[in-house]
Amino acid sequence: MGEVTVKVNNKPYTVGCADGQEARVAELARIFDEHVSMVVSDVGTIGEVRTFLMAALLLVDEMDEMRLQIEAAEAAQARISAGAFEIERKAAFAITDAAERLEKLVKDA
Repeated sequence: MGEVTVKVNNKPYTVGCADGQEARVAELARIFDEHVSMVVSDVGTIGEVRTFLMAALLLVDEMDEMRLQIEAAEAAQARISAGAFEIERKAAFAITDAAERLEKLVKDA
């Protein structure tokens, strides 16, 4: 099991992680520390637990906003796909109709 020491709010924390995940954990801690710094600059020193809670809530809010954006993008993609399918269906019908007319013209000629 891997271990990495990260700094959050200028305090070191040793965190266990899967082997090879140390860099990822360090990067996640850096992102969390940025949010902790934002909370501290906005509301001042309110205690470590409350500061960390507020930073975690900011992160969850960002994640939820991204989830909503992904859902909206997926819905838009579904509408685009449905529209493309309808266009392909109409094009196939038009080609079939044109081929039938050409066959009839060739027979009648």
